[in-house]
Amino acid sequence: MNKEKKVLFVATVTSHIKAFHIPYLKHFKEKGYEVHVASNGEEKIKYCDKHFNINFNRFPLSTSNIRAYTQLKNIINDNKYEIIHCHTPVASALTRLAARKARKKFNTKVLYTAHGFHFYKGAPIKNWLMYYPIEKICSIWTDCLITITYEDYNLAKRKFKAKKIEHIDGIGFNVDKFNIKVSEEDKENLYKEIGANKNDVILTYVAELNKNKNQIILINLIEKIIKNNSNIKLLLVGDGKLNDEYQKIVKEKKLDKHIIFLGRRNDISQILSISDIYVASSIREGLPINIMEAMYMSLPIVATANRGHNELIENGSGYIVHNEKEFYERVLQLINSNELRKEIGDIAKHNVEKYKLNLILSEMEKIYIEIQGENL
Repeated sequence: MNKEKKVLFVATVTSHIKAFHIPYLKHFKEKGYEVHVASNGEEKIKYCDKHFNINFNRFPLSTSNIRAYTQLKNIINDNKYEIIHCHTPVASALTRLAARKARKKFNTKVLYTAHGFHFYKGAPIKNWLMYYPIEKICSIWTDCLITITYEDYNLAKRKFKAKKIEHIDGIGFNVDKFNIKVSEEDKENLYKEIGANKNDVILTYVAELNKNKNQIILINLIEKIIKNNSNIKLLLVGDGKLNDEYQKIVKEKKLDKHIIFLGRRNDISQILSISDIYVASSIREGLPINIMEAMYMSLPIVATANRGHNELIENGSGYIVHNEKEFYERVLQLINSNELRKEIGDIAKHNVEKYKLNLILSEMEKIYIEIQGENL
C-alpha cells in the first residue's frame, strides 16, 4: 500500500466525527492511508494524522463560510487526496464546491453521506427553499451520494445529478459495548441513583435536550400516566439547550420523582439494561443510532412518526405514533403487559441485526473500492 495516499473526512463539527466516524478513520488508517479531518472543534480525534480546525457556520448563507470555503480549497489542493468523504449539509456543500479543481486535476473522489436531508415530506417550506437548491447544485460535483433512508434515496435518484447514488442502512452501530454482561451490583446502583426499584416500569430516551427531540411530549405523557400508574420512571439521558427549561417544567408539575435527568452518560448499555420501554419523541430523524441500540437491547420502541423512525420500527419491533393520544395508549399498553414487552423486544433485537457496524463497514468498503476503481 502506498503510504502517501491521503483521505479527508469533513463535518461541520468535530463532535460529529467523534460520535459516528471513528471506525471509518480507523479503517483507512489500517489500509495505510494518511487520515485527515476538517471540522470545527479542537477535540483530539483517534486515528487522525492531521486535523484542520475550520470555523464552519451551520447557517449556509453566513459570510463566515466564505473563509471556511477558502481554507478547504487550499487544504484540498495542497494535499491531493485520493478520497474525500464529507458529512453534514453545510460542510459538505462547501467541500464539494472547494474540491471541483481537485476532482479534475488529481482525480480526487468526493463522497457525501446525507444523514437526513433537511427537506423531506412535511418539512417547513423554508427548508425546501434553502437546502434543496444547494443539495441539487452540489450533487453535480459528487462522485457518490450516499443516503441512509429510502425517502432520501428515492428523492435523490429522481432529482439529483451525482455520478452514483447509493443507499446503505445507516452508518452502523457498534454492538461491542452492548454485548457486555451488566452485573446485578451495577443495576442496583442505577436503581438507587434514580430512586427506583425492580417493580418500577422504566422508560428511557437518549437524546439531546432540544426542540427537535421534543421531550415535552414525554413530560406530558408521564404527567398523564402517573395518575393511574405511580410506579413509572422516565430517564432523559443527554444535555442540551432546553435542559434548564425542561427541568423547570418538571418541578412545576411535581414530576421530580418520576422524570430523572441523567445528563450525558458513558454507561448507556447499563441504563438500557434496567429499562423496560424505549420512547422517542423527535420531529425529524435520519436513521437514529440511539433507537438501534435500544432495539439491540431487546427493548420495545414507541416513537413518533418521522422518516428515520418509520424505517427502523417495522415488522412488529415497536409502535409508530402520530399524536400524544396514540403515544399514551401504546405506552400504557406496554406498561400493562410484561409478555407484550418481551415479545416486541425480541422482534426488535432480530430486526436491528442488519444495522451492525461490521456489516455497514463492509458495504462502505465496497463503495470506496468501486468509486476508486481499485482495491483498497
